[in-house]
Amino acid sequence: MITILKVENLSVSFHTNKGVCEAVKQVSFRISSEETLGMVGESGCGKSVTALSILRLLPTPPGKITDGKIFFENNNLLELSSSEMRRIRGNKISMIFQEPMTSLNPVFTIGNQILETLMIHQNLRSKEAIERTVDMLKSVGIPAPEKRLNDYPHQLSGGMRQRIIIAISLLCNPKILIADEPTTALDVTIESQMLDLMMKLKKESGTAILLITHNLGIIAEHASRVIVLYAGRVVEEAEVKEIFKRPHHPYTIGLIQSLISIERCQRRNKERLYEIPGAVPDPYHFPHGCKFAPRCSFSDKRCQREEPGLRPVGNQHFSACWLG
Repeated sequence: MITILKVENLSVSFHTNKGVCEAVKQVSFRISSEETLGMVGESGCGKSVTALSILRLLPTPPGKITDGKIFFENNNLLELSSSEMRRIRGNKISMIFQEPMTSLNPVFTIGNQILETLMIHQNLRSKEAIERTVDMLKSVGIPAPEKRLNDYPHQLSGGMRQRIIIAISLLCNPKILIADEPTTALDVTIESQMLDLMMKLKKESGTAILLITHNLGIIAEHASRVIVLYAGRVVEEAEVKEIFKRPHHPYTIGLIQSLISIERCQRRNKERLYEIPGAVPDPYHFPHGCKFAPRCSFSDKRCQREEPGLRPVGNQHFSACWLG
């Protein structure tokens, strides 16, 4: 498949009164056309910062991209002007943000917010834009879409607001969709509907998806490859089946062991659910060497002294760990 997005050695820092926070360091990955790439890791590991950096939506200051390149259609997005980036955002690269209520403007109707996207990026007239909007709302399962155009965000349920966000993000048939925790605050039933809807529209339009989530079950079902982030670094990358069968990095192993399995639920003895000890380190005071070493039961003096880089541990399987 053709590589549609390539991130090379991306580093992002935040300069605050507390000092310099190294949120992302030397992150590299690629996304191929029509692929779903999963990105997992605990809160504070740099997932959302990476996503915002791709679209250059980081608040600057305090955020600053200090190193790296982001290639899309043979252009480095970090070198484009603001006007050139505006033509890409929402048009060729779209993003679903974590919380739909804060993603929609509460003082404008749903119709106004959707029509704006079409009129800016597609140069459609009002009548054509309305017809296209109604069709898209139908495709994402919004009942009586003509009436919903006059509704405000607070008049809709969380599930319907998330459908609206998906509709806006797919209106222009983007080549890449960045879904940052797209099912946050949704119940299990609505979550399943949203994911099935995204994958259905992906197949119809050929859109590549960067799926960011804490939920490894979602990754196992919908992604083809996965990268694991910890403390702003990529610590493991592999095909989804490979990473679930043969996880290599202790952090990935811990994430998978934390999953609730049917077998575990069926056991009569109440076995305590596994948890990774400790917490993600303070980004202002990262430990020396491997950033996971303070939480790792396999760490030794080398881990505490030297930070490992990604190295091959299998077929298209890479891990940043000193373990053999």
